[in-house]
Parts: sequence; structure tokens; C-alpha cells
Amino acid sequence: MALTIDALKPVLDHVVINVMGKLDEAAAQYSRLGFKLTERGHHSLGSSNNLAIFGENYLELLGYLPGKETKRADLWAHPPGLTGLVFKSVDPDLVFAALKQRGVPAEEPMSFSRPVPLPGGAQDARFRVVRVSGEEVQNGRTFFCHHDTPELVYRPEWRGHPNGAIDIVEFVIASKAPSRTAALYERMFGVPLLTEIPGGVSFRAGLATVRVLEPSAVAERYAGAALVSEDGSDRMVTLVFKVPSLDVPRAVFEKARIGYRPYVDGIVVSHADAANVALGFTAP
Repeated sequence: MALTIDALKPVLDHVVINVMGKLDEAAAQYSRLGFKLTERGHHSLGSSNNLAIFGENYLELLGYLPGKETKRADLWAHPPGLTGLVFKSVDPDLVFAALKQRGVPAEEPMSFSRPVPLPGGAQDARFRVVRVSGEEVQNGRTFFCHHDTPELVYRPEWRGHPNGAIDIVEFVIASKAPSRTAALYERMFGVPLLTEIPGGVSFRAGLATVRVLEPSAVAERYAGAALVSEDGSDRMVTLVFKVPSLDVPRAVFEKARIGYRPYVDGIVVSHADAANVALGFTAP
């Protein structure tokens, strides 16, 4: 049966942390935080990355190597930190058509690849993405990612993290006007999507919840661990990971002498220790 516009559902695929020219520094930080990172990858478009793969989604540290900062200049216009909210794509052509039908400015599907070193030799991971036009999202990007070769990304040997992280379960945007910011996602996926919560709105995206909160609500909920936008514009600021027990990340942080503090659902690490992103950890 052919897919229709109704097949477009919010499911988090991955998140992007913009580290610009500091890939080595960010990779070292996230390794100390207990994430098992993939080898450095290099996109055919010119950017480079390290990934932390989880069950249903993953984290991408995205930057550039010396001399390649002009290859994807559009990416580096955003401030360092969390800058990408990426949904799974059922079909890139359908996604593009659905967004256009719903009045969401979008760019046509774009293809690129990245060699993945494997024991039997390198293979190309191939992707097609559909991006919501840049002016729609402040200080970041929202797009859909279709994996032509998911078996080269979601590999079981990359899923075991010393800090116990199983999946990303929260993505947080700080906004002085949460309903205005979140309206984009309701246009993308259809009504009803949003749920009112204290200090803002939220919606489900697979295993994750996307929260769009007023800055004061972010500060209160995440114990002051998140960044504050200096000019008052929207900012993607916090990720939360599910772990089997809070004792697991605590042991990692204490061994590495990384500070953490309690928050409403677990423990949280300051943005200063995680490439400008507050990292929360919660257990069932």
C-alpha cells in the first residue's frame, strides 16, 4: 500500500551538536562523560563527525577539519552547542511533498554519504535529508533523515556506553514564546500534536519527548545547568538520556571528576562540561 501524508509522524532519529573546529576536544569531553564514540567520519559534503549510537536514536558531534571550514559554511553560522533536531524519514520524497502541502518551507531531498570503516573494509553509509528552510528555526536546524544503509549506522557494537545511556528521551528548546516556536512542528506533523505543560509545550517523538520551555522553566527544571541565550532568541539547550540506574553515570562522572547535580528526574551535567549542552540522565 502506498504511503500517504498521514505516514509523516514525529520520531527522533538523531540530534546534532555543533562543535565547529573543536572535534577532538568535544570527542574527548564526551568520551570522559562515558559515551562510546564511533571513529571520526567524513561526509562527502565536507563536514566531519563522531557519533554515539543508542537503541532508536543517536547523538552526532558535528564539525570540520582544519581548512574545511568553508565547505558547509551554513552549518557553522549557528552558535556552538545543540543545533539539530532530526526526525526519521519514512520516504524523503513523501516528506518533501507533505511539508509543502502543509505550508512548511522545505528544501528538496539532498543525498550524501560517509565512509564507515568496518573489519571487512570500508563501506559508504548513504543518506537523503529533507531540511526545513533555515529561517524557520532560530539558532539551529530541523530536518528529516532517511538512512539508505541503516545497518552501517545502527550497529550493535557501538551501543554499549560506559555511562549506561540507552536512548535520548528528551530534547529541550528554550524559547520566550514556546507556543510560537512549537507551532512549526504542529504544521509539520498536523494537529493535534502539542500538549501544554508547566512553562511551555511538549510533543512525543518516538521514545523522546521534545519540550519547548520558557528560559525560566528550563532553569528551574534542569537545575540551572543549561545555557541561556544572550540575545533572547530561541536556543536548543538540553538532552536527557535514559539509563538503567543513576549509579552508572554517577560512577563515571566521579571517576572523571565531572560535576553533576540532581534535577527533577535524575541528575544533570552542566553545559560547560558537555560542549554547550546540558545533559540529563534519568532512570526508570
